Amino acid sequence: MSAQMTGAKMMVQALIDQGVDTVFGYPGGAVLPIYDEIFQQNSIKHILVRHEQGAVHAAEGYARSTGKVGVALVTSGPGATNAVTGLTDALLDSIPIVVFSGQVPTFMIGSDAFQEADTVGITRPCTKHNWLVKETDKLSGIIHEAFHVATTGRPGPVLVDIPKDVQFASGEYTKPAPASSHYQPQVKGDLDEITELVAAMETAKKPLFYTGGGVINSGPAASQLLRELVEGTGFPITSTLMGLGAYPASGDKWLGMLGMHGLYEANMAMHDCDLMINIGARFDDRITGVIEKFSPNSIKAHIDIDPSSINKVIRTDIPIIGDVAHVLEDILKVWKSRGRKTNAEGVGKWWDQINTWKKINCLAYTQGEKTIKPQHALSRLEALTKDRKDRFITTEVGQHQMWAAQYMGFEEPNHWMTSGGLGTMGYGFPASIGVQMAHPDALVINVAGEASWLMNMQEMGTATQYRLPVKQFILNNERLGMVRQWQELLHGERYSSSWSESLPDFVKLAEAFGAKGILCSDPADLDDAIMEMLNHDGPVIFDCLVEKHENCFPMIPSGKAHNDMLLGDAETQGVIDAKGSVLV
Repeated sequence: MSAQMTGAKMMVQALIDQGVDTVFGYPGGAVLPIYDEIFQQNSIKHILVRHEQGAVHAAEGYARSTGKVGVALVTSGPGATNAVTGLTDALLDSIPIVVFSGQVPTFMIGSDAFQEADTVGITRPCTKHNWLVKETDKLSGIIHEAFHVATTGRPGPVLVDIPKDVQFASGEYTKPAPASSHYQPQVKGDLDEITELVAAMETAKKPLFYTGGGVINSGPAASQLLRELVEGTGFPITSTLMGLGAYPASGDKWLGMLGMHGLYEANMAMHDCDLMINIGARFDDRITGVIEKFSPNSIKAHIDIDPSSINKVIRTDIPIIGDVAHVLEDILKVWKSRGRKTNAEGVGKWWDQINTWKKINCLAYTQGEKTIKPQHALSRLEALTKDRKDRFITTEVGQHQMWAAQYMGFEEPNHWMTSGGLGTMGYGFPASIGVQMAHPDALVINVAGEASWLMNMQEMGTATQYRLPVKQFILNNERLGMVRQWQELLHGERYSSSWSESLPDFVKLAEAFGAKGILCSDPADLDDAIMEMLNHDGPVIFDCLVEKHENCFPMIPSGKAHNDMLLGDAETQGVIDAKGSVLV
């Protein structure tokens, strides 16, 4: 079926046909024809953000919390360049978003016209694919292809750059036909490799499931299949920052997050395991540390839909290319058909060792009577919200992000939104807006540090305009906490530019935007203040004044292996290594 319409109308129609209900954007001259068409329809909600970076992060939050594509619309030149950080963030974390950018008319491209930029050239390294559309007849087909590419295989961001004359001109609109796309990644894993992995699972004495964001990206079925496999085998499971929630934090096989600020038992298990089963993770440096010291005695299996991820960082003994859900389904079938065998005696001894490591209690801290410890703030936030099935947590980037991952538990996928690969300060607030738009009746909390939060503070205008009851839970230590921590431990306590002497009054700032502000500095008042935040039906900025020089532990220092961690001593607040030697 085809019809004649303008490029601007074509774009809006394509979004409707793709099932899009929300677009985050900011208008400008090069996209005014599209905005005029948006004004004349009621199928799609447009959310006016205050900065294009905020638009893309909001689209990321929407996508991550729903499993659907997030959509952003920006103008040419600075509108497009402001979107680059969000695009790169989505690329590294495999988030499916489609960003539409306006462009100067085709006959002016290359003339240094007003608000012209080589958007396709600029965004080529930070998108999965991008297009410059020069013919209106091709526009609808490209848009449909963009949605297909964003969601198929390893998800990621794509960009469609649309010159203004293409928006004005008329062309032939075609309906979506994804089956015609040339991009059809492999989703079924090789059965011989799967059988080899099952054989290794049957004999392993110290197996470990190492899971990542790919499990969540594969959809709800992948998480359910993972849970069935873990419970059936009795193997321990850990996860990257991006994979939290794929397996429930309350599950008895759960070891917690691993990596640079992962739990002691998770990192020790990773180092000592004899069979590592990587499911949808990419062996990034926050997990592996020093390559030659990474899990030195294990057989390594890697399940990933992206062939380029296999053997990219860590040499894999059993590579399986395919979609996580499909591969897990086949692993279960083969394992069951072969008699559901495991090395029960070996795995039992393995759990004895893991339970010994757990006794270290690496997340212990001492909460005093005067100053709120950040760990305590998040422990109380967890305790007071964990029973809310509709709770979604976003974060900014820094110490607070790691503490949130350590002290907050996630039972289901798609309820934890954070910037992992790029580590983007300013991500969490606009992401929380995207999540709240997707789940209007849910409890959405952004765990933030004051420095990260200020990077996109302007989005308070968006939150209040659209009456979005997002809760901004700021752990305010008046420091760039993670920078300060590294300076203390690795740079001789030379605190170069890691604090601010000019922070706003966050309560007054909230009120200036028409929102509610709450200040809490006394541990005795913390629970009541959190409940006040939760019970307020509008947006809230919660300014939680916390201990200024608290460090985030455990920590694997640069150049060290997983079994060579720094642990915070709850009593002395000094630093000890994994063997108990006092270092600081």
